[in-house]
Amino acid sequence: MAHTIVNPDGLHDPVPFGYSHTVTVPAGQELVLIAGQYGSGPDGAVVSADFAEQVKQTFRNIGVALAAHGLDLGHVVQLRTYVVNHDVTKLGPIAGAVQEVWGEKPPTQTLIGVASLATPDVLFEVEVVAARP
Repeated sequence: MAHTIVNPDGLHDPVPFGYSHTVTVPAGQELVLIAGQYGSGPDGAVVSADFAEQVKQTFRNIGVALAAHGLDLGHVVQLRTYVVNHDVTKLGPIAGAVQEVWGEKPPTQTLIGVASLATPDVLFEVEVVAARP
């Protein structure tokens, strides 16, 4: 895509953790903002109580939302990730899913631990900013 990801020397390598430090979006690109997506099926119900499965379904749902705008996951420049009762064991499933989708060029990402989300069964939610070239 036309955006540029930079992980500056002097900062740790964030890629194994599933994010990048910085991204630039050239002037004139349209930003597409995707509301918080979670591990739901088409009926809105959470597909699984398993955290890792919710993570995978969330990224599938983000792909569907982007496709509605003629975009794909390669257009994503920023993730804002919310994790219920975050602890270090949840980093593996998140980083693994991000690396599966974006490989060595993940978008920027901020992870926020929260006490709860919209309903008690939602364990993971992601807001997205994408850029249309």
